[in-house]
Amino acid sequence: LLMQTSEMLRKICTRNLVRKYCRGLTAERKVQLQQKVVTSAVFSGKKEGYLESLSQPFLETRLKESDLNPKVLQLIRGENIKYVTPVIKYDRNGFKARERLLVLTQSSAYVVEMAKIKQKIEYSTLKGISTSNLSDGIVVIHVPEDKQQKGDVILQCEHIFETVTKLCILANKQSLVKVVKGSLRFRVGSGKEGTMVFSVGPEPQVFKDKTGQLTVV
Repeated sequence: LLMQTSEMLRKICTRNLVRKYCRGLTAERKVQLQQKVVTSAVFSGKKEGYLESLSQPFLETRLKESDLNPKVLQLIRGENIKYVTPVIKYDRNGFKARERLLVLTQSSAYVVEMAKIKQKIEYSTLKGISTSNLSDGIVVIHVPEDKQQKGDVILQCEHIFETVTKLCILANKQSLVKVVKGSLRFRVGSGKEGTMVFSVGPEPQVFKDKTGQLTVV
């Protein structure tokens, strides 16, 4: 009986401590924890660098709305901008690296070049999000095969865990995130596909190899 009473009191005490901790959390801290839970579900035990990312709080955004070109803001007016970050976009054919911005709103993802919107992906049409199991910052956003889309989007992000977490939460597509090993296929457009190969080397690099594949080291 004493042991049962002691166990009951211990549970009550633990519950009270948890309740006190939760009530003391700021709104910002709650959002952080909610996002980190999603990051854990997607990446824990799957991608290199995840453990090191745990102590790094996510920022609300990497660039402010005021940092965007007024023409871009006009084009996406009416949409609530949630997150903006600089990215490197790789062309689907020649794999040339281009400096771009990734803008995430409440309903769509935009790849932006200065004052131009290069590609818009509505979350409702998003088919998947792929990353490798290595420590690179590559993410592929898979889009449907239709005339409105040029093909899948290949991006390199400095804050890969933060960016992918924000994207899959806003799109409500957590289950569509895949962490792959070795290689992945992406759609180039017009029914064509390309291959991306991931490997380990002495220094990070992304290049087109002799066979025409995009190699990420």
